[in-house]
Amino acid sequence: MNSNDVIIKPVISEKSTALMEDNKYVFKVAMSSNKLMVKQALKELFGVTPEKVNIVNVRGKNRRLRYRVGKRAAWKKAIVTLTAGDSIAIFDEK
Repeated sequence: MNSNDVIIKPVISEKSTALMEDNKYVFKVAMSSNKLMVKQALKELFGVTPEKVNIVNVRGKNRRLRYRVGKRAAWKKAIVTLTAGDSIAIFDEK
């Protein structure tokens, strides 16, 4: 699996922005990925060494559209803790 296939996109939310102060970054990752794959993909794409990687399976919520009931897709989230001196450039743009 390619590194661009492992990490899909960064998650920008109020909670993930607050985690950046603790040097933690949140990404949406492929459902078939694991901690080692995420760690290796971050090294290749951003040139940083993650200290720790936590992965969470986010369940899809039920959603009602008019008279039908649907479901949002489930996805996988990776919370990456970097070493003290590292940062990811795409989050630092202001």
